[in-house]
Amino acid sequence: MTPVPHLQLTSATGQVPVAVADEPAEPRQWFEDNRLAVADLLAGHGAVVVRGLVWADTATFGQLAETAFGPLMVEREGFAKRDDFGSGVYSGTEWTPDFPMCMHHELSYTAAPPRYLMFGCVQPPAKGGVTGLSDSRVILEQLPPTMVSEFTARGWQLTRNYNSETGVTWAEAFGLSSRAEVEAYCDRHGIAWQWRSGGGLRTTQRLTAIVEHPADGSARWFNQIAFLNKWTLDPLIRDFLIFEYGEDGLPFDTSFGDGTPISADIVETINAVYEANTLREPWQRGDLLLVDNVAMAHSREVFEGDRQIVVAMATPATLR
Repeated sequence: MTPVPHLQLTSATGQVPVAVADEPAEPRQWFEDNRLAVADLLAGHGAVVVRGLVWADTATFGQLAETAFGPLMVEREGFAKRDDFGSGVYSGTEWTPDFPMCMHHELSYTAAPPRYLMFGCVQPPAKGGVTGLSDSRVILEQLPPTMVSEFTARGWQLTRNYNSETGVTWAEAFGLSSRAEVEAYCDRHGIAWQWRSGGGLRTTQRLTAIVEHPADGSARWFNQIAFLNKWTLDPLIRDFLIFEYGEDGLPFDTSFGDGTPISADIVETINAVYEANTLREPWQRGDLLLVDNVAMAHSREVFEGDRQIVVAMATPATLR
């Protein structure tokens, strides 16, 4: 019988639980045998690394994610390109290795974001490239109370400008081919839309910054206020995008819920609190990282060499 995983606590700045498969095992059967133990670790810590299983391809990875979480989700409203391997399995987001991808909750701006994520390491990078983790309850506790109160009262707003030159097109983001289908989708999900000259699309959606965790009702900082704000961009990239598209035409930007701009100081404060509370576990080939997307934000740090990570999303969560 496959042993129940034991817990290792290893991290550069905190504790990331690692469930170790102590002997060779067929990976899907191992997940079946240890489902409850892994679920307990995930519920207690918000994330867990499963290490020691050997899986050969993206199809097997998808089966493991389904075994852990049930049916996988199809991504909608993504902001950057991914490879789609089919059956709910995707590559990591395309993002230049030289710039970090700061903390965020996956698809937190959608009506039903994924409750669970599974990342799989096909190829660890030569250096760096950690998927950092940060507890959303701790972040909420450590942010300045006045800032939390302001976002609680006003919410936040995401504005996107889809074009054929940066990020994803509207057809890629929504997985739809006609304007009428996109308009209907936006209307169903409370997204304001406007077609622009040249075939571009501008969307605006107002969102809550703090939600209740589905399991225990605890308040959580759950959003992408800092990640999708212009002040998080590298200054050279920000200046180039503003030069090309103007302040009003950036591929994405965030503001308070009433449209008032968010200052650079606010964005810097949010990112600093995330950095002070980041858990890190370096990738090893074959690692599987299971994440409660509401409990934990995640990031991607700069790296060198070839880094190949796949991801699956599951269990749509209605949080608003």
